[in-house]
Amino acid sequence: MKIRRALALMLLVALTLAGCAAAERTKRSVVGFYLDTVITLTAYVEDDAVLNDALAECARYEALLSRTVEGSDVWKLNHAGGRPVQVSKDTLTLIATAREVSERSGGAFDITIAPASTLWDFTSGEKCLPGAAALEAAAAKIDYAKISVKGDAVTLPEGMMIDLGGIAKGYIADAVKDYLIARGVESAILSFGGNIVAIGTKPDGSPWKVGIQDIDRPTGEYMRVAKNYGGSTVTSGIYERGFELDGVYYHHILSAQTGWPVENELASVTIFSESSTWGDALSTAAFALGTERGMELIEGIEGVEALFIARDRSMTATSGADKYLVE
Repeated sequence: MKIRRALALMLLVALTLAGCAAAERTKRSVVGFYLDTVITLTAYVEDDAVLNDALAECARYEALLSRTVEGSDVWKLNHAGGRPVQVSKDTLTLIATAREVSERSGGAFDITIAPASTLWDFTSGEKCLPGAAALEAAAAKIDYAKISVKGDAVTLPEGMMIDLGGIAKGYIADAVKDYLIARGVESAILSFGGNIVAIGTKPDGSPWKVGIQDIDRPTGEYMRVAKNYGGSTVTSGIYERGFELDGVYYHHILSAQTGWPVENELASVTIFSESSTWGDALSTAAFALGTERGMELIEGIEGVEALFIARDRSMTATSGADKYLVE
């Protein structure tokens, strides 16, 4: 009887401790501002420490990959005057992935867009167009095929520049996700602006819900709701940054051919994938290609689905996108 009572007591203590541990893992969030984006990390954790450490990772990656941070890999490349620059493994990986997306999309996505993108100002509130001649000259410097990589050294022809803004957020989101998983986080949703990455599902096993912004309504009002089972949901849209001048709306998704905002029927593209790095770049590429050619691009990539929303509010989804869309 004493043995049975002892075993019962041990079992009771074990169950009590397990219950306490589960109770300690509550939904917590931290917020930071990196990459010109409000970043919100939400997870079921014991305290905010691991989330604050993850924000520190965001700062570290920003210092490495931002075009505007002096001393970053990108800043060094853009100021090298045509000389080779040794860069980090992260930068090499990003450049390699960006080039693959460029090749798959026929140049619709191109990280050498910087000579043109730096002529535009979509954030200050001033409504000013770049000079047509300056933009034409900048567009002539856009060509991802001219990036040279030998070992860990990258060379850009003099006058060319890169901007990883169309892919870096996705890469950092993936990296932060991996960091949190390594720290024991099992349930989380990470918001990097238009990039949403999840770890697992909600504690009850249901998928996370991600709103797809209504193209004509204020931020936070949604046209559709998507399910995220532990992967990536990325949206690129014309409503994110832009201005109207003389009855024309100019948005931040630029054509790699002209340097002007892409002109087509689309208002947004949402990509569902495991990799947010790929999702980030593909959302831009598919948008630039337009619905028909963008659909062809996405349908040709295994494990990736998309939702295209046109300016007239019509929607077109790839063959497997229903898995991710709430009816």
